Amino acid sequence: MLARVEDDDIDRGPAAGRRLPARTCLVTRANVPIEQMIRFVVAPGGEVVPDLARNLPGRGAWVTGTQEAVEAAVKQKAFARAFRGKGTADASLIALTGQLIERAALDGLSLANKAGRIVTGNAKVEDAIASGKVAAIYHAADGARDGKRKLDGALHRTVAERGVKTPRFTLFTGQQLDLALGRPNVVHAALLASPASGGFLERSLRLERWRHGKTAGGDDVPADDADRDETNLESEWAIRKSPAKRPCAHRPRRFP
Repeated sequence: MLARVEDDDIDRGPAAGRRLPARTCLVTRANVPIEQMIRFVVAPGGEVVPDLARNLPGRGAWVTGTQEAVEAAVKQKAFARAFRGKGTADASLIALTGQLIERAALDGLSLANKAGRIVTGNAKVEDAIASGKVAAIYHAADGARDGKRKLDGALHRTVAERGVKTPRFTLFTGQQLDLALGRPNVVHAALLASPASGGFLERSLRLERWRHGKTAGGDDVPADDADRDETNLESEWAIRKSPAKRPCAHRPRRFP
């Protein structure tokens, strides 16, 4: 019985950890695909650290990749139980994990830019959307809402016409985008679709999951809290997919 609990809670090394398509979350005890989880190991100094690349040596513990889940793991001392008292974890682990995830997402954008897979500027992003060759859209968090609304509308129309849903993100400030892409005044950017785009996109999805507890995964258009109140694109898309349920205020209700 003890061996089984140990197998559920920790892997026996990075290779063994990746062998299964899903792992047991220390907090929820649910089987979760490893792509949606974060692996943690005990560093030589005794502290628990995140292993985002899933390749650090030693046994690893797995937690669903949200800030809420990692906070719960620290609060419940789940890491101490999983590593049998050999690892220490406190609030600094939460901050470190968030910083590393954000850094990895920005590095992914930088690499995509160097590979020629990023276009910036309202006009170029709109053209990319119209071409149907966009893997993701990025808006500066501190950018004007009018520009976001215009491009999101174009993206929404493409979704309706082609049925290919594209995630959009408001994860970074304009300054962060400037530094990652090596260009001034970046407000809007598009990741162009290519065989390599999935790896770049996954880093952004991981950051979205960490901050908001979910990801677009290509299935919807994630919206930040500020935009949800003004342009509820997901609700509009749901209505468009189900025209029979579209509210019609001008049509009187008929009774048999």
